[in-house]
Amino acid sequence: MQLHSGAPFWLLASGLEEIAAPLRAEADIAIVGAGVTGALVADALTAEGKSVVLLDRRAPGYGSTAASTALLQYEIDRELHDLIGLVGEEDAVRAYRLCAQAIDRLEGICAMLGTDCGFSRRPSLYLASRRRDRNRIDAEYSARARHGFEVAKWTRAEVEARYGFPSHGALRTEAAAVVDPVKLTRALLARAVSRGAALLSRTTVREVTTSPLGVRLVTDRGVLEAGQVVYAMGYEIPADLRQDIMTLTSTFALVTEPLEDLGRWDDQCLVWETARPYTYARPTPDRRILCGGADIPFKSAELRDRAMPAQVRRLEQSLGKLFPALSLERAFAWAGTFGETADGLPYIGPSPSMRNAFYALGYGGNGITFSVVAADILKDLCLGHFNADARIFRLDR
Repeated sequence: MQLHSGAPFWLLASGLEEIAAPLRAEADIAIVGAGVTGALVADALTAEGKSVVLLDRRAPGYGSTAASTALLQYEIDRELHDLIGLVGEEDAVRAYRLCAQAIDRLEGICAMLGTDCGFSRRPSLYLASRRRDRNRIDAEYSARARHGFEVAKWTRAEVEARYGFPSHGALRTEAAAVVDPVKLTRALLARAVSRGAALLSRTTVREVTTSPLGVRLVTDRGVLEAGQVVYAMGYEIPADLRQDIMTLTSTFALVTEPLEDLGRWDDQCLVWETARPYTYARPTPDRRILCGGADIPFKSAELRDRAMPAQVRRLEQSLGKLFPALSLERAFAWAGTFGETADGLPYIGPSPSMRNAFYALGYGGNGITFSVVAADILKDLCLGHFNADARIFRLDR
């Protein structure tokens, strides 16, 4: 790839090998963002023989991907019975089904990558946090069961007998998983590069305009011409989109020191709850407990980081209620930012204001499963094929 600046290199960071190579000035598709979403899109498009250039102002996977706790569930932050009221039954059920299929798809992708991406199937347990939430659990169970989703309803006594967790009942499903998002991203980028993709890290895209070829990207390393551009920028909203399409939220996470024994949590299920904002937890392969949540509205990175000690203490208190018999010691804690839409669904599809521009904005708690969905939809759209599911996630909905 030869950028107009003539700088003869492309950089693979975050554990990927650095290689000097000739540069091109053109590509079929430019992808802005080299996190897990951009990597999945690049993998899908290079498999179709498209020439791809990925650009990221950070090292690959160092944005939202590195902060992700990577719980893979077909449930989204909006419960199915609630989502049906927002977008209609057909679209709500299809969105849930696409998330379920995305977990299966990701399992297959990880198996074919030939490297350990930390993918592991897990059950999921959705706890009713308060007595009044039992009605929500009942309504959600009915909606999912009516549409054929694998789900079981547990009583408070059943949850207590199996795990010892306090609750007012729960929904349990076997259709969940975990993955290492950074390992997955690196493996996908490596495969895309092996097919001819170029990766420009620490490269800032300053402007994107239309051009005779399609789009022109002005960067701090030169100018790139491409037929199409895909924005896969996590919570960072491209300048040409309305800034009110989603709200930003600060989220917090911690991981404990390793434990000798997880006790009755021997199936290592994912645990989350009906309270909003919800707290969630999962074990790691080395018997640590990863816990996240305590979300607050995002104001600035500085205020988010200043709030971290208090929010992490809240997470520790939640863990203490789940595991009163365990002595838990915090090892690490961190904060991140994500976007939320009014209906809990991502924005995937063509720009309403710019030709040859597409978006893969996986807002919400299901970022990685939405990324898999986005890769499938955008592959079709970039190839000029019809995709029936694109309507559900369109930007002008």
